[in-house]
Amino acid sequence: MAFSAPLTIEGVEKRTPIQTVKSILPFLWPADHAGMRLRVVVAIGCLMLGRGASVYGPIVLKDLIDGLESLVRNAPVVGHQDAIVGLLILAGIYALMVLLPGMLTELRAAVFTPVSEYAQRVFGLKTFRHLHELGMRFHLDRHTGGLSRAIERGQRALQQTTGLFAFNIAPTLFEIAIVCTYLGVSYHPKYVLVILSAVVAYIGFTLLFTEWRTKFRREMVKQESRANTIGVDSLLNFETVKYFGNEQYEADRYNDALLQYMGAAVTSQNTLGILNGGQLVVRVICQLAILVLAINDYAAGSLTTGEVVMLNTFMLQLFIPLGFLGSSYRMIRQALVDLEYVFQLHDLTPEIEDREGASPLKVGPANVRFDSVSFCYDPERMVVDNVSFDIPAGSTTAVVGASGAGKSTLARLLYRFYDLQSGTISIDGQDVSSVTQKSLRDNVGIVPQDTVLFNDTIRYNIRYGNPDATDEQVEAAARTASIYEFISSLPQGFDTRVGERGLKLSGGEKQRVAIARTILKDPPILVLDEATSALDVKTEREIQAALLEVSRNRTTLVIAHRLSTVVNADEILVMADGKVRERGTHAELVASGGIYADMWRRQKEVADEIEKIQGMLGSDELHTLQIER
Repeated sequence: MAFSAPLTIEGVEKRTPIQTVKSILPFLWPADHAGMRLRVVVAIGCLMLGRGASVYGPIVLKDLIDGLESLVRNAPVVGHQDAIVGLLILAGIYALMVLLPGMLTELRAAVFTPVSEYAQRVFGLKTFRHLHELGMRFHLDRHTGGLSRAIERGQRALQQTTGLFAFNIAPTLFEIAIVCTYLGVSYHPKYVLVILSAVVAYIGFTLLFTEWRTKFRREMVKQESRANTIGVDSLLNFETVKYFGNEQYEADRYNDALLQYMGAAVTSQNTLGILNGGQLVVRVICQLAILVLAINDYAAGSLTTGEVVMLNTFMLQLFIPLGFLGSSYRMIRQALVDLEYVFQLHDLTPEIEDREGASPLKVGPANVRFDSVSFCYDPERMVVDNVSFDIPAGSTTAVVGASGAGKSTLARLLYRFYDLQSGTISIDGQDVSSVTQKSLRDNVGIVPQDTVLFNDTIRYNIRYGNPDATDEQVEAAARTASIYEFISSLPQGFDTRVGERGLKLSGGEKQRVAIARTILKDPPILVLDEATSALDVKTEREIQAALLEVSRNRTTLVIAHRLSTVVNADEILVMADGKVRERGTHAELVASGGIYADMWRRQKEVADEIEKIQGMLGSDELHTLQIER
């Protein structure tokens, strides 16, 4: 995904505005919600009645003015009082026609707003679910700041689009149609011709000019997204920024992005000024043409005073909302640009999908088998190359090797985050690619190397392993993971918030929370993905004790770099360049004098050296030394 261009996704066909509009309609006319459809129908009825009253108002005003003129011209005459009563009734009707459009507009808003909010909620939920359905490859390439900003803009744009169309564009176009129909039937066609010509010129100029300036809006959105991405990414990595003293460097990067955005925003605003000026010229020319025609007809005696006033009132009524029609179209067009990217996200097909007829995984003893498994992220480099091994039920198999050997990829393949190039992975004889993803992942638990926690409470993060667990079950899992005492010592206990990505907890504390979370999930198959590689010796030993308890009677795959954590595994696989180079127990591999034996010797020398100086250094210095090693 080329996120530097936020409105384009590589491999996804670019959408036209019409396609985007078609994608919006199902959210406003939901097939499974009759109540929302009824609201749409009532809102349309309010629209038609309100605009009908708005058009009838100038007609009543015409009759009122002509009646007053007749009364003055013929007074005093018999029935003078009756004429006044009639004019007062007309005045009352005119007042009602002025009142009705506003009242019906408010009623329409009350009826239609739940539809708009419903559409926004369903749209946001669909986007959120779809993003979680997309494959690991997409999420590894994403930029969280820019992506979240694009989704936020998309939701806002959907609400803006529906609101503007329902409350501005549709009412204005309907009113224009009624006025033209009335004038076409009652007066010379030249008035309709002038109005239609002006409307077509106004809308045509607006559409063409807006389309031309869309590229400037796109550039502005692109630069805004870039600035937001840089800002969020920098703040998420604030520790790294401080470690390297690069605050000014980050500020310069952010300032450069803001300067690019500022330039694009100024250009966009300048073109908007040109558009507004052109619209004003078209509007004034139309109003002047109508007045010239009306004055000539009045002078010729073919129009009354009331009719001249009515024509001028029609022009004022039409062009005031028509002025907003131009800005509304611009805003909708801009909103469609914002929506375009989100709908392109919807168009992305999840890389991993359940096969047709996939059945739930049925776990018995939980035997796991990798059979001639090959996989690559890039066709030019095989990450896992023809790997085969079994993990018998209840046993522990460890995979060790240097970074990049393909160890962690095995865990991702077991979870079916990717599909294989060849071979099969099966659980109790069931190919993981033929069962539902949810049932597979429900039966596999993991304690990862880098435990990232939600910015919520400790209780929430532990309960994430089983959202239906009781507080007692959460606390029992914490005891098993040897973290209950620590949590109880905190002022807020289990309700302590862990901060962004769990940064308020130490590495060992986060690992214990991850272990407790996995205990609560209670999976028959367990993956330990370098779960202690970033911890000091003391914390590692404590965590290892908890992991040993968790893995008891479970089929366990241990991925490790530090060999001291796998000496008790039932079988150890040594990987290099994507292949299994050695296999056996710890004793067998050390005795063989191969890759594993060499790794063991070097790591043992480091461990012995650390133990010798343990009494000479404090825990902080010792931990630093270990990390350097």
